[in-house]
Amino acid sequence: MEIIRSKENQLVNKKSSVLGSKKMVVYVLFTVPALLLYIGFFFYPALMGFNYSFTNWDGMARTYKYIGLENYFAIFKDTRFLHSLVFTFKYTVIVVILKTIIALGLALLLTSNLKMRGLFRSIYFFPAVLSLITIGLIFNEIFLTVLPQIGEALGIEALSRNILGNKDTAIYGIIIANVWHGVSIPMIIFMAGLASVPKDLHEAATIDGASTTQKFFSITLPFLIPMLNVNLVLLIKGGLTIFDSIVAMTDGGPGTSTESIGFLIYRHGLLEYKFGYATAESIFVFALIGLISYVQIKWLNKKEVGQQ
Repeated sequence: MEIIRSKENQLVNKKSSVLGSKKMVVYVLFTVPALLLYIGFFFYPALMGFNYSFTNWDGMARTYKYIGLENYFAIFKDTRFLHSLVFTFKYTVIVVILKTIIALGLALLLTSNLKMRGLFRSIYFFPAVLSLITIGLIFNEIFLTVLPQIGEALGIEALSRNILGNKDTAIYGIIIANVWHGVSIPMIIFMAGLASVPKDLHEAATIDGASTTQKFFSITLPFLIPMLNVNLVLLIKGGLTIFDSIVAMTDGGPGTSTESIGFLIYRHGLLEYKFGYATAESIFVFALIGLISYVQIKWLNKKEVGQQ
């Protein structure tokens, strides 16, 4: 009997191993198309771009010359690039702070006992379905015609001028448009995080006499750290790579006052035929985003619940 049982176990093991290998083959076959697309449309172009960053290729000629690290050294001597870097960082800091605060406030509001929450959620999420080019064109028209007419009618001089036409205020017009458009996704992420906050902790804190502010900073916010982490990575990346709004609203002007890094890379590579130099700039930005994201994630992970 023991011999028969051992043979049956061997047969069962063989069948399970055969089924397991067949499943593995199926998994691999389903993975191959996505892997080929990833290699063809992301990994290979990224590798070639890294290669071009060491050349003087203009993007058109069939031949080019390797110049080593000259493009990377030239980046730090380029006042135009440094100006765009300052503009991009200023824009990113303001946008990240505003979007995070507004998104968190809306998430708290829309998860409370508010009447017609579903309607308000739909209204606040609506901007996310529109492209940044569309948003930019809409706000461009608002700043150009609508607000100046309102300002003239009310006698408010500050509103009677197009803020996009002034190099000192153009950045704030871009910020207003992007904040209006970009609050929706962080808001949804925060709302998902608020659903995971244990209600019994809030109830216990209420019994102990904790105020709403104390409950928020001591209970709610620590549970939202993972969502805050995700939002900050997305918002910082979006801020440092801003391009669409600038194309639609200012085209880098007035002058070069609103040239972001992404827009400058586009100009250098496709309009000024400095493809190798533009590629070096893009790799620098890629490394910068990666470094900032790594530091931010490490710092916030230490403040997460259970990590302190």
